[in-house]
Amino acid sequence: MNDFAYEQFYKTLHDRFASLVKEHKLDTKSIEIHVRALSPEEAIGNPGRTDYPIMRGKEQMLQASYKGVFGQVFSDAPSSFSGTVGDVLKMDILADNHARGLFIATMNAVMRSLSLIEGTVHCKDEGPKRCAQQIGDHIQKIYGNPQVLLVGFQPALVEVLGSRFSLRVLDLNPETVGTTRCGICIEDSIKDRTDALQWASLVLCTGSTLANGTIVNYLDIGKDVVFFGTTLAGAAKLMGLQRWCFASL
Repeated sequence: MNDFAYEQFYKTLHDRFASLVKEHKLDTKSIEIHVRALSPEEAIGNPGRTDYPIMRGKEQMLQASYKGVFGQVFSDAPSSFSGTVGDVLKMDILADNHARGLFIATMNAVMRSLSLIEGTVHCKDEGPKRCAQQIGDHIQKIYGNPQVLLVGFQPALVEVLGSRFSLRVLDLNPETVGTTRCGICIEDSIKDRTDALQWASLVLCTGSTLANGTIVNYLDIGKDVVFFGTTLAGAAKLMGLQRWCFASL
């Protein structure tokens, strides 16, 4: 990971959100936010399969509540918090993964409350499967028959995209890497990334990379990158990134 690019990306994201907060005078002490971790059932309901990372305890979904509006983030560093938007802006999102998760959830909730973004609440039950099918349709319509690199194991996407395109999948979870899912061998996001990126003509990347800090590995790489999921909702708007999230609320 390029440390300079990492610092620049998150500093820019922080500063742009801070400017938004200042513009709308949202950092006053009278405005409270509340963040808590959701159970797997609260987060994605019953999607009809048990191999989603959140259902295996490998990550959790944090949900921020702001003026009755929700913003979510998938994170492997869950936290609980109650305070002001101004308090969140003082957190160290560069060095502290817990703070970064709180910041992202808060940013998504606040920006949703301002009607700047949509799709900040994850889909449930049959939603992930429907979204995967729509993503497949969009890929075919826009890109034809590309070689797709999926960054982040998402079982519905692996199943749908693997049946329609030439697909490779990268993941960080050592329990997933090296296994075969829906006929696709899951590769290592660190060891295999360079080769996989050279091979791909389209990268479909989980928004969870924003929470774990690896997003900079998939920016400015000389080919199209599309992010998916609720986590990236606010950052996509502020940083000009392309995001698909067809079944979220």
